[in-house]
Amino acid sequence: MNLLLDLDGTLTDSRPGIVRAISHALDRLGYDPVDEAELARHIGMSLYAWFRNLLGTDSETLVRQAVDIYREYYAARGMYESEVYAGIHAALEAQGARGVRMIIATSKPRVSATRIAEHFGLDRHLAAVWGSELDGRRADKAALIAHVLEAEGLEPRETIMVGDRYHDAEGAQANGIACAGVLWGYGARQELSAAGCTRFLAKPAELAVLDL
Repeated sequence: MNLLLDLDGTLTDSRPGIVRAISHALDRLGYDPVDEAELARHIGMSLYAWFRNLLGTDSETLVRQAVDIYREYYAARGMYESEVYAGIHAALEAQGARGVRMIIATSKPRVSATRIAEHFGLDRHLAAVWGSELDGRRADKAALIAHVLEAEGLEPRETIMVGDRYHDAEGAQANGIACAGVLWGYGARQELSAAGCTRFLAKPAELAVLDL
């Protein structure tokens, strides 16, 4: 069995660092502050889509500028302003003991996801870390999952996508793989269910025993 694991809201509570990085970018660009709860509601989205929405613009130049400012803060501080959810290490260790292959599949840039996995010791459980590219390629979850399946030689019927947001479920469906929605992250059962997810994990201990 293979588990594709989302990062933000699934393995780590990354809300503080992400919200501060977004707020920093908005401030630098002269935009009014946005309520933290509203910012947190979109955690897990592609940064490009997020800033297009926040800035109310179709200007790729402005969106790129916002993303660059965000990444400057996030690389220096934001990525470390997170914590691994209680029970995640134990769950991944249990799955590893069963011979399950675990791979991070996140819309976050791969370079950032790799550094986070190493910083928090998640990398010891993983076969690989995949994410988007800095130019925005594979920020779409369906495209990312398709790439991971091909690059890692994974059989779709032996693979489960584990995530907390609708795009995790939609990405899984688009690639013919199962989805398990986690309920401790930034999404909710209703959101995941509407996106086609039919399996739900209420706590990390349930991730430890997840099977096909």
